[in-house]
Amino acid sequence: MTRTFAMPLTQQWIGDALRSRWLAFICILLLSLIASSAFAHAVTAGDKGYIQEISGVNLLPFMYLGAKHMMTGYDHLLFLFGVIFFLYRPSHIGIYVSLFALGHSTTMILGVYFNVGINSYLIDAIIGLSVVYKALDNLGAFQRWLGFQPNTRIATLVFGLFHGFGLATKILEYEISPTGLVPNLLAFNVGVEIGQLLALAVILIGMSYWRRTASFVRNAYTANVAMMSAGFVLVGLQLTGYFVA
Repeated sequence: MTRTFAMPLTQQWIGDALRSRWLAFICILLLSLIASSAFAHAVTAGDKGYIQEISGVNLLPFMYLGAKHMMTGYDHLLFLFGVIFFLYRPSHIGIYVSLFALGHSTTMILGVYFNVGINSYLIDAIIGLSVVYKALDNLGAFQRWLGFQPNTRIATLVFGLFHGFGLATKILEYEISPTGLVPNLLAFNVGVEIGQLLALAVILIGMSYWRRTASFVRNAYTANVAMMSAGFVLVGLQLTGYFVA
């Protein structure tokens, strides 16, 4: 009997060990990516120079910049990943993504139009905290700690507002011309939404395949811990930049 079960148990142990090492590698890689790319979606010198040279209505360039910012905005994408992590129905995904889009679109447009800028390090630190919050929410931490579950829809909308101020701060760094400001802002926002939808499509495709495997339930906790760790890394980097700059 011992020999009958020795091989399966050994294979299972090896498989669990390999999965654990693979997850650890992914976590380290994710943290390294966040650490090295925390400022990747900041305003580049080339983009800023181009925007300062043009004036008037330029819809396509601003759409491109909006999409580029979202596709390289790892903090935004991490939060979006956390939001849809346990959402299965397309209607639920649509509601939460719409709330997030409503939040960041509102503060982005109003922030730029009324020239309301927030220190980029501080607002990005808050965005990092939104990633931490969503990871803790997915882990059920608030239910255990507080005895109740905060309204996830309101939280998504509120953090969307903060993400929008982050976008507004980046746009203000472009020092864009006031001529054609509103159409250009709307074009930038359209680009942001396009980038968000493209990123969401990639995330959902990957999640749909992962959810079909037994490893999703087994590793969901680890994935959210990794996301929370990445959020803390982002917060630490931004606060360090704030006090050092």
